[in-house]
Amino acid sequence: MADSAFFCPLSHEGILAVRGSDAGKFLQGQLTCNINYLSQEHASLGARCMVKGRMQSSFRILPEGNGYLLAMASELLEPQLADLKKYAVFSKATLADESAAWARFGLQGGADVLQALGLALPEHAGSTVRQDGLIAITVSEGRAELWAPAEVAATVREKLAAALPEAPLNDWLLGQVRAGIGQVMGPTRELFIPQMINLQAVDGVSFKKGCYTGQEIVARMQYLGKLKRRQYRLALDACEAPTPATEIFSPVHGSSVGEVVIAANAALGCELLAVLSAEAVESGKLHLGSLEGPSLQVLDLPYELDRDREIQR
Repeated sequence: MADSAFFCPLSHEGILAVRGSDAGKFLQGQLTCNINYLSQEHASLGARCMVKGRMQSSFRILPEGNGYLLAMASELLEPQLADLKKYAVFSKATLADESAAWARFGLQGGADVLQALGLALPEHAGSTVRQDGLIAITVSEGRAELWAPAEVAATVREKLAAALPEAPLNDWLLGQVRAGIGQVMGPTRELFIPQMINLQAVDGVSFKKGCYTGQEIVARMQYLGKLKRRQYRLALDACEAPTPATEIFSPVHGSSVGEVVIAANAALGCELLAVLSAEAVESGKLHLGSLEGPSLQVLDLPYELDRDREIQR
């Protein structure tokens, strides 16, 4: 079903809400993305980093009501909420877990059902449309998220089920892997800087916005070209999808050369995104879990890394 149209509840993520008159100003000093680029018609990917540039969370962010909603891996929500609250003490901004207030669905090939709901969605990633409290966001080619307030979630789900088959979360994650969109999960918290998961290539980092936590390290990596590890897409034959942070080894180097970001089962095995040293990838020999583990094959990503284009954002 992974290559056909379906819908899937996005049960693996929660929603952190930042609201109040200072919400935008507060987040501008905390996140890699530019809050000024967000609008009712545009959402964005982004991350929050430590001072040393490593990501505590990554998310999709959009404006809503008197603030902003950030959808991130559920296991990151509580620690991220607690940490952000320490910095929001002197701002007119309140933070809360609003996961229960929303139901979110991933749709692949769901343009017709969105149209029937009054949500004619442009194809460009980040494009957002709203109708009667519903929010639809293009996340990659042929894939969209649908956000529904909790009070209408059951009705929306019935309409989706009448038009599309329901698929397991794995199928949605496989589409994410194929789109090359990395994500911080619980086991990879504080492990990667944004460029390691190619976040700057999918409009999740702004190099023109000014200071934010970790900005100095992130900018230095971009402008000085010192990044030695980045995200690749890979495949394994006849193997179950590994968990995030599973190590990848190179017999040539005799050691671990990277970690799994996200993974999903596919028709003949599994596909995954992993942060790896470029040198190890060039050697052509990569193994999952140990030096003698299953062999990995490098696949193409749907985008190219372009430093000059990326720093214009």
